[in-house]
Amino acid sequence: MQKKTHKTSVGGQALIEGVMMQGPKGMATAVRKPDGEILTEYHEVKRLRDKSKFFDIPIIRGVVAFIESMITGYKCLMYSAEVSGMEEIEEAEMSKFEKWLTDKLGDKLMNIIMVIASILGFALAFFIFAYLPSLLFKTINTHTAANLEPFRGTFEGVLKIIIFVLYMLGVSQMKDIKRVFKYHGAEHKSICCYESGMELTVENVKKCTRFHPRCGTSFMFVMLILSIIIISLLSFFVPDELKQKTILWVLIRLPMVPVIMGIGYEFIRYAGRHDNALVKVLSAPGLWMQRITTKEPEDDIIEVGIASLQAVITENPEDDEIK
Repeated sequence: MQKKTHKTSVGGQALIEGVMMQGPKGMATAVRKPDGEILTEYHEVKRLRDKSKFFDIPIIRGVVAFIESMITGYKCLMYSAEVSGMEEIEEAEMSKFEKWLTDKLGDKLMNIIMVIASILGFALAFFIFAYLPSLLFKTINTHTAANLEPFRGTFEGVLKIIIFVLYMLGVSQMKDIKRVFKYHGAEHKSICCYESGMELTVENVKKCTRFHPRCGTSFMFVMLILSIIIISLLSFFVPDELKQKTILWVLIRLPMVPVIMGIGYEFIRYAGRHDNALVKVLSAPGLWMQRITTKEPEDDIIEVGIASLQAVITENPEDDEIK
């Protein structure tokens, strides 16, 4: 017998040979080990919004949730790499110098690598999605007869979207990433199956869609669309001489990022509860983008998605609904 359909707050993330799911009470990871066994572990989660009402204020909670999800997601990725045997493969491929460094520094080396990787990742993201669009606009505006300065915000926003799509298309061609995207598909399909009120079986999950409005991909696209609107409005109040200095213009826009992030988060929450025309229009680009960031999973991958979801759902489906 099929259960009543409902909109759940459960969300997740694809890992290396695994899936992480977060429910209203805690988090669970399910990872396929080298011997074929699925290791499922439940973790209690202490969120800032549970400690103080300030962190649960609309807009602010979006920024907090984003930062927490980045930290949690990275830790889960490292955990899945260890459980799935990826670290053993990397150790086997180490050079003598790398093995010597590992033996001498141990965990300190990993911490150093994590810090360097985080700094480089932030710098790369800043260059690609903040500095590069401004630089490209300046170049286009310089070589164009018409003055495009009044439309700077719109132009830069469209350039960001083009860069983002091209970046994701390029990344999706990597063999290892394709497999992660299959786990991403399994995560979405499992949640869809649960929200549809069907029993969580491989056959039922296979029937469900791999596109979901509360996906991080949709969140990114909503942020890009919001940035076009907000930055376009901001550009009208900033003198042209300041906007023409690329670095200065980028720094002026930075304080808008948390605002855009917070509004985007509130929309994703709203989209999870409603299915009206506004939601469909603003969610459409993100859902289309999920054709790149999710792939149809095989049965063994679906099993992992089901295992992680079953570990976080409650006996009463109403407890999982979006509040």
